[in-house]
Amino acid sequence: MPEPTAETESGWSPTIKSAIQGIGIFLLAQFVLNQFIGGGNKNGNTSTPGASSPIPSFDARPDSAVAVESYNSIPQNVAPIWPMDSALDLSIYVSPSLVMPALKSAPAESLVVQEKGFTIGNWKDKREIDTTFPVPDEVQHNGTLWAHFYVALAGHELDPAASDYSVAKAYHFFRPLNVVLPKKKVVKTKKLLRGSNTTEVVEEDVTSGPTFTSYYHPNFTISVVPDSGTLNYPTLHPAIRQFIVLESTGARDASGQNGWFYPILFVNTFWQLRDHMTELNSTVKRLPLHISLNNLNNWKFSLYASIDEGLKQNQQQAATGGPVGAGGDGSEFEEFKRILVDTNIYLLSTTAIVSVLHMVFEMLAFKSDISHWRNKKDNVGISVRTILANVFMQTVILLYLVDNREGTSWMILFGQGMGIVLEAWKITKTVDVRVRPAPAGSWLPYHVTFEDKHKLSDTEQKTKEYDEIAFRYLYLIAIPLLGAYAGYSLLYETHKSWYSFIITTLVGSVYAYGFLMMVPSLYINYRLQSVAHMPAKAMTYKFLNTFIDDLFAFTIKMPMLHRLATLRDDVIFFVYLYQGWKYKVDYARVNEFGQGGDEEEIEDKLANKPLVSPPDADAGSSAKVSGIDKGSAKKRK
Repeated sequence: MPEPTAETESGWSPTIKSAIQGIGIFLLAQFVLNQFIGGGNKNGNTSTPGASSPIPSFDARPDSAVAVESYNSIPQNVAPIWPMDSALDLSIYVSPSLVMPALKSAPAESLVVQEKGFTIGNWKDKREIDTTFPVPDEVQHNGTLWAHFYVALAGHELDPAASDYSVAKAYHFFRPLNVVLPKKKVVKTKKLLRGSNTTEVVEEDVTSGPTFTSYYHPNFTISVVPDSGTLNYPTLHPAIRQFIVLESTGARDASGQNGWFYPILFVNTFWQLRDHMTELNSTVKRLPLHISLNNLNNWKFSLYASIDEGLKQNQQQAATGGPVGAGGDGSEFEEFKRILVDTNIYLLSTTAIVSVLHMVFEMLAFKSDISHWRNKKDNVGISVRTILANVFMQTVILLYLVDNREGTSWMILFGQGMGIVLEAWKITKTVDVRVRPAPAGSWLPYHVTFEDKHKLSDTEQKTKEYDEIAFRYLYLIAIPLLGAYAGYSLLYETHKSWYSFIITTLVGSVYAYGFLMMVPSLYINYRLQSVAHMPAKAMTYKFLNTFIDDLFAFTIKMPMLHRLATLRDDVIFFVYLYQGWKYKVDYARVNEFGQGGDEEEIEDKLANKPLVSPPDADAGSSAKVSGIDKGSAKKRK
């Protein structure tokens, strides 16, 4: 009988375990949504007397002259003050002050939007407004630029200073159009060989903490939320509550617990990117403004408002040196939004699909590569110098990415670091790394040596010889190219420092000529007339990822040299395909190097099983032995 598994012993079948996990995920999702959207109690707070009673229309409210029983200054439930399908008039004025004069006396250029008859709940009613306005002097000197929104039912007075203005038919609120953020870091560079009279002096910022300044984004969306329904005001998420404008007179229903709110106008800045913002200073005299006016579903409004407010709080905490939550400082999500905004929708959709494939191929390549090297018993076809060169080159690339970390995704940095660890492990599988006393006359007391793990076979000696030949010619090509590139970069390009020059020059050579480091392996394949020693599965997965990286190069933010380098490995891939076609390999049989290909692990298991002789083994021993000898003489195809 088969032995009981851990699952059956514990009494949990896979079906029950999956069901419990599904229920747990559902409850977790509900908890997260409640945290984002708020209490979600649309039926009222039943713990307060009268709060659960239906809210009448605003026109049917009790007379203000009659005292309302148990009046609550903070309403429990609030209902829309105007019915669905109401037509609205909207005007927006910009001003450096929170206090606005009578609209008829406001400067003409301060009126940036004047829309008539916009219908609440008409999803087809979408409007675009483009205009410009002069920048007030106060705003040029880190003042706040306020947008004053005046909203009324169509045909009613918008100006609160007018005699016929009615709070039952119009309302006013304001929002800032600029934000105060840490000043963008400007990297200053210089030509290192210029004379002292022309060299740009880079002064370090001695001020403690970040420098803040005012930024402006020219685009935002005004969305009317028509389907919010009755809301439980005290339990609303703060990010949502800030957009709820309560009826200004403080009117309540007969219970004294419930009130009304004006239509929600969501000033949506969710898609604003910092890269598109303009720093406000004395040189900025006039600013453009593009506004989209539309209707938005309540669930989208709740999601946008909650996430946007959380990101702004994290950014503020990170800028002031405070504790940052699990979401980080918002830079990674900013990068995600940039990809969604700036990338073509078809390219973005394709990239989203292949991202999953990239992750799968990355794991498969990692697993196959490790499996191949763990089972490898010799150094046939292995270029030790190439592995050492790969460790050096990938370390240089990592230092370059760190030096340009403002323009590099953490995903790129993590992948690069894992590649270095894997290549270093390969060195220990190929040779013994030892620390030996240095010879007499050396500056250092010890030095690192690489020693063979065993006496090399004839084929391994040939591999070592071919490796030396390949690198001898490689040096003749790579060193002059490196010198020429370094000289050009030093004379004609600017750098932050000598360290930055060295790293940039080395990484430029790696990116431009790095594929030359892969040539020795191809040369060894050519001289051995075989690719049987190569990790075929791992290389296939890696080359598939190479083509996926070509797509990522156009969507993920990274330095230009790193973007161009993603195309170089394609050349090596096609050469390897040709060699694989020319030097056929039957992976189902043991090859000429004693490796078993895809069936190696199975054959090892079969070989380890004890031999059982049949009863008539002695009678047919001679025939069977001759048959085995005859079979072993067959050549591989």
